[in-house]
Amino acid sequence: MHRDRLFLLLPDFEDPAYPGQRFYCWHCALMEGVLASFPDLAGRLDVERIAWPRPRLPVIELLGEENQSLPALVLADGETSSHQTGTYKGRAFISGKDKILAALSERHGFPDPHP
Repeated sequence: MHRDRLFLLLPDFEDPAYPGQRFYCWHCALMEGVLASFPDLAGRLDVERIAWPRPRLPVIELLGEENQSLPALVLADGETSSHQTGTYKGRAFISGKDKILAALSERHGFPDPHP
């Protein structure tokens, strides 16, 4: 993998724990808004949108079964970051909206979120 890859959940999903309701992941929606606001910068990374139900096989393949929570930023092969939250088979990744936003600023030139 030569570029960072950001995994996001597709919006408008159902959760069997809440019958009859539809949802979106607000952390993923936040990331979508940042990407849409800076399309030239967004082109510097790969974005993969996947369905909500587990198992999330594309994520498991890169981060292991225990790291399926999204959003997640998987760093390019051999890359590290002060914001990374874990590694799996030698590949660094970042979970959590605040750390992902910080990494997008640090690694790809996105502006910082206003405090």
